[in-house]
Amino acid sequence: MPPLMYMKLSTMNSNRRDFLKKASLLSSVAVSLPALHQNAFGAQGGFNMSGYAAPKIEKVRVAVIGLGMRGPGAVDRLSYIEGAEIVALCDKHADRVAKAQKILTNKGLKEAQSFSGEDGWQQMLKEVELDLVYICTPWPYHAPMSIAAMKSGAHAACEVPIGLTVKECWEVVKTSEETKKHCMMLENCCYDFFEMLTLNMVRQGLFGELIHAEGAYIHDLLDLNFNKNGYDNMWRLRENIKMNGNLYPTHGLGPIAQCMNINRGDRMAHLVAMQSNDFMMADKARELAASDAFYQEFVGKKYRGNMDTTLIKTEKGKTMMLQHDVTSPRPYSRLHVVSGTKAFAQKYPEERIAFGHSFIKEDELKGLYEKYTPELISYIGEQAKQVGGHGGMDFMMDWRLIDCLRNGLPLDQDVYDGASWSVIVPLSCESVARNSKTVAIPDFTKGAWKTNKPHDLTLNGGGNTGIRPKVNKTQDNQLNVK
Repeated sequence: MPPLMYMKLSTMNSNRRDFLKKASLLSSVAVSLPALHQNAFGAQGGFNMSGYAAPKIEKVRVAVIGLGMRGPGAVDRLSYIEGAEIVALCDKHADRVAKAQKILTNKGLKEAQSFSGEDGWQQMLKEVELDLVYICTPWPYHAPMSIAAMKSGAHAACEVPIGLTVKECWEVVKTSEETKKHCMMLENCCYDFFEMLTLNMVRQGLFGELIHAEGAYIHDLLDLNFNKNGYDNMWRLRENIKMNGNLYPTHGLGPIAQCMNINRGDRMAHLVAMQSNDFMMADKARELAASDAFYQEFVGKKYRGNMDTTLIKTEKGKTMMLQHDVTSPRPYSRLHVVSGTKAFAQKYPEERIAFGHSFIKEDELKGLYEKYTPELISYIGEQAKQVGGHGGMDFMMDWRLIDCLRNGLPLDQDVYDGASWSVIVPLSCESVARNSKTVAIPDFTKGAWKTNKPHDLTLNGGGNTGIRPKVNKTQDNQLNVK
């Protein structure tokens, strides 16, 4: 080979090697960018709130913010718990506060302090000594109110989701760690009867090693979202315009995450989300606007698609599937599918469990309920059904929260659960916007998931919180929107 040709080839090979090295380095950086971006808001280290037992509170002084859809039911349920005293009620609308006061006085309980207006909740946090702030407001207020509550010296309990952005989720975690105040996202579906049965069976080893799980929020809310007398200022419809992803993941995710020990032995590592187009909401807006000018502002908007499907892989190689559809005309479902090396369970369309290729019979399922129903349900399950709230699961959640605070016990759901389950909202939107690209999921525990222990399913150390008799109550007073 002529010397000049050899030199040219050598130079080309050298340049090619340099290029490949740089490309490889750039590729590794690009892959890690989402994780770096999402963890940039979180402080390194920090106090670990998983398993944290706050000082005991003999009587929990509670404030409820948001008395529209979910708030009145919360006031009603909390009023039955002897260890809780509702000392403040707050809503933007003063008439709602007045109505909520009647829930208390009709039971012979004293009125709470009243706060209203746009900034009423901030005034309340400054003026009232509180142990727990119970938040039932529209989604955009959840993170700011939870953070402010903890900074004021109270624990926070907030309706789902706990935050709408990655930054908000990190801020909630950071504040909880810095203040050592609990921030529990009120995921009531973790307290449903079948979900708790399967969780205890998983804990007892009946499912073997879990491999895969599925959860969903499939609920036709089309008419409610477009109802002028439904959500205040049509806020939930507006959220379906702002965001394009899984807007409500936690009802399906929470129970299966507990089964799979997420944040307590495993963690969600990354996700991929895919979404259909909208086939109904834009049409609904046009249909309503044709006869009512009120709906004109909602015409021509780009709405979230009907069905969102999000796939998640965990650090230990297990998989999860979440679905969200609140506009298609189909039966309600949260799926709740749990699949292991020894057993399989699904809740919808009916509760079924299999230990092989065939589902067990109804009497065998009844036997499993009798043997593996957790202590919480055995203790107050029937009373919870009497009080109400989605068949009793809402009351069990509230009672358990108050019982843990009164006895200085760790909560069943900590701030890391709330953040990691909620962050699926913005991350699914990001994946959909990027043509279903893989998106990393932040580790809000900052590595502590490796040693965190699963929450206790017993009533050890507690179970001593009384329940007031049910009086002067003629209806459930619970909005039938699960």
